[in-house]
Amino acid sequence: MPDNSGENARWPIFRWPVSFRPADLPADLVAGLTLAAIAIPEQMATSRLGGFSPQIGFFAFVAGSLGFAMFGANRFLSCGADSTITPIFAGSLAQMAASGSSEYQALAVALALAVGVLVVAGSLFRLGWIADLLSTPVTVGFLAGIAFHIIVSQLPGVLGLSSPTGPMLYRIAELMQHLREANIYTVCIGFGVLAVVAGLEFVSVRIPGALIALIVATLAVIWGELERRGVHVIGSVPGRLPVPSFPEISLERWVRLLPLGFLIALIVMVQTGATTRAFPSDDDRQPDINRDFFGVGAAGILSGLFGAFPVNASPPRTGIVAETGGRTRLSGLFAAAIVLALLAFGAALLRRMPDAALSGVLLFVALRLIRAKQIITVYHQSFGEFLLIAATAAGIIVMPIEQGVAIGVALSLLHGLWSTTRARLVEFEHVPGTTVWWPAQPGAAGERIPNVTVVGLQAPLSFLNATTFRADVLKFIRTASPKLLVLEASGILDIDFTAAQMLVEVSRDCRAARTTLAIARLESTRAQEAFERFKLYDALPREHIFITVDAAVRALAGPK
Repeated sequence: MPDNSGENARWPIFRWPVSFRPADLPADLVAGLTLAAIAIPEQMATSRLGGFSPQIGFFAFVAGSLGFAMFGANRFLSCGADSTITPIFAGSLAQMAASGSSEYQALAVALALAVGVLVVAGSLFRLGWIADLLSTPVTVGFLAGIAFHIIVSQLPGVLGLSSPTGPMLYRIAELMQHLREANIYTVCIGFGVLAVVAGLEFVSVRIPGALIALIVATLAVIWGELERRGVHVIGSVPGRLPVPSFPEISLERWVRLLPLGFLIALIVMVQTGATTRAFPSDDDRQPDINRDFFGVGAAGILSGLFGAFPVNASPPRTGIVAETGGRTRLSGLFAAAIVLALLAFGAALLRRMPDAALSGVLLFVALRLIRAKQIITVYHQSFGEFLLIAATAAGIIVMPIEQGVAIGVALSLLHGLWSTTRARLVEFEHVPGTTVWWPAQPGAAGERIPNVTVVGLQAPLSFLNATTFRADVLKFIRTASPKLLVLEASGILDIDFTAAQMLVEVSRDCRAARTTLAIARLESTRAQEAFERFKLYDALPREHIFITVDAAVRALAGPK
């Protein structure tokens, strides 16, 4: 019998239905039902956040569930409309077309297709490392800034006021001036929904608090005839199913969407990678982030074809599937089927649902995005990185949101580069009674060997720190005048061209100072390949490359 395991591994669409067991069905049904109960109000609220009608959010969820089930790897991951990316692209699209217009919708569809293609390309080019581009402090600040945007955008709905336009600070000032005009009924509905959702989640995350709160709020509007008292409702929701189509926009519009598409695709890949790692399908295997990129990208393309907007992996919904015992990706398909059934047969049930209730759900989502405990922890443990949180959040709040996000990404990269440039040579000492050499520490019982200096660089050696590296070597040569200088290279994971040239210069510096240079523990295969590629063995003889520091000292400095 031919072995198709390789094909199945490459194309999960052919793998998971074959491996499905009837015994998995009950658990998948329960997980799917719970997921649908959580997703229905969330997708409606997120769609409203982006300026779309509720059924567009349902289209996004169905497309996300179907696309990822066909091509993704993680059996828990839920994909659909996401409150993290929606404020970003909604704000940008609103600058190109009136929110809610047919042109606005067409641009959103085109953006979904573009983002989907870019994320699929990220999978094909194996860009899973992109998931590590945003540091934790920058991510925390990014989420806090997005949460602030959501809160400000939804407060008018809760207060029963018209939504002000303009810069963020101006909108806040406008809301403050009109607080006395708030509708007490919408305030009670919005904050009541927020309280119910938060309270029920505190009891158990498996309880569909948002769905329960929306049902109660809708019944309150009907029984209390609150529409007569100024409470706005969703109104009629077209009971139609998604029909594949392609947006008709000009080439110029496509080109203008590309920068935003790259930004959204980056955030989607970062969040997908984080979600996959947080909820692995198999504890014994590394998550296949690149394959999950393909699944989320395919979901984005399908969302565009369904006439919806960009989709993303959802950590909270993925956690629900994992916690309720989902066994296969069939749980996501069950949830999508329930949403489709609601669209086809139950759309009329949504007509009397109050807008303030959806705003209450979004307020809860926003508050959940603010990771207060992490912010406090970072403040106490690393004040410099706390400033990163504050700067990222402030940029997203004060500036146009897409520019603020771009600044957050830039800050994360700059922080990583700054950390690399700070890498300095540290001196090692011999641990008595062993063959171990360890970084010198105050109070530690280490010993030095006359005329021998052992140093180490605990970072990749690149153009970012090559000059500092050479300066540190010269400093050790001048101050200690050793006959033997050993570079402990276990922390040097890679060497670029600039650093290779600097190593040649360091070798010449050592020869001029009559110091023998040796390298020990060059363990990284990339660093070893760099030695071959840049012909470093011409300047540093192979006989001066050792497996351990102790071997280098014994060979070149003699017995202790």
